[in-house]
Amino acid sequence: MNDDARTNIGTPAPTPGGPDSAELREQVERTRDELGKTVEALAAKADVKAQVKEKAAAVKDQAAEKAALVSDQIREKAGDAAQLVKDKTPDPLLEKADQAATAARANRTPLLLVAAAVVVLVLVRRNRGHRR
Repeated sequence: MNDDARTNIGTPAPTPGGPDSAELREQVERTRDELGKTVEALAAKADVKAQVKEKAAAVKDQAAEKAALVSDQIREKAGDAAQLVKDKTPDPLLEKADQAATAARANRTPLLLVAAAVVVLVLVRRNRGHRR
């Protein structure tokens, strides 16, 4: 038996017109690539922890987007409502409210003292009612 016969034991002899060794190597390489991709896909499907993390991140992002959208809608509606109230309120009333606000800003200390006195009065009356 010669060396060629020993190294080719179990391998079919190339047939004329059949695939040559370069084509077979390319086919084996493609098959390996496909097998590698299949194994990676199966491993990804089996990794439940990673899937849960991905799903949680997606849900979190979706919730943040929805919250931002709703927040913007609320701001817009509040602005519309404020403008509607302003449009419907008679001008003399708006002027009086502006005057009252200006007076309150100018006289904060007396207003705070009056408010504190009212709070004390309410607390005293409340305590007297519990003692009876």
